[in-house]
Amino acid sequence: MEKKDEIIRIFPDYMKSMWEKALQHAEKLQEIRLGTRQPVRIKFAGRERFLTKEGEICTLPEQAWYLTEKEIDEIIKNICRYSLYAFENEIRQGYLTVSGGHRIGMAGQVVLDERGCIRNMSHIRFLNIRISHEVLGAAEKVMPYVYEDGRVLNTLLVSPPGCGKTTLLRDMIRQLSNGNAYGEGRQVAVVDERSEIAGSFMGTPQNDVGIRTDVLDGCPKVQGMMLLMRSMSPSVVAVDEIGSYEDLRAVYQILQCGSSVVATMHGCTMEDVQRHMHVNEEKGVLFDRFIFLEKKQGVCRVREIIDGRKKEVI
Repeated sequence: MEKKDEIIRIFPDYMKSMWEKALQHAEKLQEIRLGTRQPVRIKFAGRERFLTKEGEICTLPEQAWYLTEKEIDEIIKNICRYSLYAFENEIRQGYLTVSGGHRIGMAGQVVLDERGCIRNMSHIRFLNIRISHEVLGAAEKVMPYVYEDGRVLNTLLVSPPGCGKTTLLRDMIRQLSNGNAYGEGRQVAVVDERSEIAGSFMGTPQNDVGIRTDVLDGCPKVQGMMLLMRSMSPSVVAVDEIGSYEDLRAVYQILQCGSSVVATMHGCTMEDVQRHMHVNEEKGVLFDRFIFLEKKQGVCRVREIIDGRKKEVI
């Protein structure tokens, strides 16, 4: 199924024609923002535009289509195939993933249980549809630095939001799993807490993460890393957006078991990394490679690669 068709299925039948023109450029579409009494916003290649009720793309919010509460409700019912109860667990987490790996974030009024934890979300009024894009080959230039004497180095991808670290991680996983010019295929285990790496739909990855990759979808990182180590005997464990003490302790335990780790972290500099990881200094350096990303003139790229001794590799 083409990306355009995957996205248009999100909307009820009577709305589909409104999206025909905008989805002619589905490969460049990054995000669709929908909110009650707010203009419909779409983001193409980092630029925000608005959508009119006639399906035309415009630059002025006053010309845009303003969604009603009823329209938002109809979109949500269509996404959940008119059975919100079946998707209650996903909605409680604030998002769900649809066919094609596209992730829909949700906000509105939450319902708390007696312990003060989120039990459910009612009156959903805001949606953020993040369009899944695979970039096969995105990791080609960094793969030589992920290996040393045939061993997969413990690698941390570091970047601010929106610089492509999850896209890069996804392609690294694919190449580690399939094998490449620098090493044979490895058994990879992915903890996909927010369904952003594999983009799983009903447990099945919608993105290509390789032929030797096991995916644990929607599971908290720490629990997931430990579960996969016990159950799937991975050679490499991949996880997105680490940074807490518990995350780093789990990484340390994986390394003690002899597996390698490939992970991402928010940050811009080595100082940011040290600030996140200072709780683990007594255990020594956890990672052998630090790959820093940046965005220049709208293009995501690798800024520098540093080894575990804080020496620049490239």
